[in-house]
Amino acid sequence: MNIQALMQQAQTMQKKVEANVENAKKELGNKEVHAEAGSGLVKVTMTGRHVVKRLTIDPSLLEDEPDMIEDLIAAAINDAVRQADALYEETMAGATSGMGLPPGMQGMF
Repeated sequence: MNIQALMQQAQTMQKKVEANVENAKKELGNKEVHAEAGSGLVKVTMTGRHVVKRLTIDPSLLEDEPDMIEDLIAAAINDAVRQADALYEETMAGATSGMGLPPGMQGMF
């Protein structure tokens, strides 16, 4: 195989990976994860692109100490971020599967 053919094959593969990654990113923007803290007193809805769409605080919680509310909000958001990260990894792995990429390359997208 000559260098020119190899370069052309690499460019074709790169374009395919880029298209798959772009489609996966759009898909992630439409998928949502739901997390909660304090047995559902604080709920967060976040997209796979880490955009918080909704934060719900049970009215009974507003009578408590602000520190507790802040802790529960942080816990719910952190849980949503973990779920969104897992969704991202899963989606990107699917977008780049079959491409023959070395391990760890999916994280570059």
